[in-house]
Amino acid sequence: MGKNRDLADTKTSKFLSYILRHQPESIGLTLDSEGWADIGVLIKCAARHGKQLNWALIENIVETNDKKRFALSVDQLRIRAVQGHSTQRVDIRYQEKTPPDTLYHGTATRFLDSIFKQGLAAGTRHYVHLSADKTTATKVGARHGKVIILKIDARLMNEQGFKFHQADNGVWLTKTVPVKYISIISHL
Repeated sequence: MGKNRDLADTKTSKFLSYILRHQPESIGLTLDSEGWADIGVLIKCAARHGKQLNWALIENIVETNDKKRFALSVDQLRIRAVQGHSTQRVDIRYQEKTPPDTLYHGTATRFLDSIFKQGLAAGTRHYVHLSADKTTATKVGARHGKVIILKIDARLMNEQGFKFHQADNGVWLTKTVPVKYISIISHL
């Protein structure tokens, strides 16, 4: 039963990520500018599209998601993805924060040529995602192929006027990372 439950939770988490980060309109849901969705409305919209959700399941996903991708509002009536949005309706106003001296970005070796020509760009998302530790960067990079870890000179970037923010789940965010701030630290 545990394995089936884990699989169901993973599918629900992926569904919530898709809806709350990228395509809320695919089920008729509207997010506010900070990415919040009313949980009752989310449950109804999901049901109309064949996906059964309930308060307990949503709360469990928020509490147990290993990447802490979701947050509940203080009153527990709304949910949002804490970062990773591609929908233009959402523009979370993260507070600017001074980053650690070094941040990391996990990627696949096949992206290196592009990265060392153009730097790291947000692409369809609002921000480039960076990690404070190599372990997290390695996990992120592993999703894309043969992993490589890039070291980002965040201190110098910050000193030279680049803004950094940190999402509720600890992910560091910035609009772009020019090539001159990137070095390769490991091939795994």
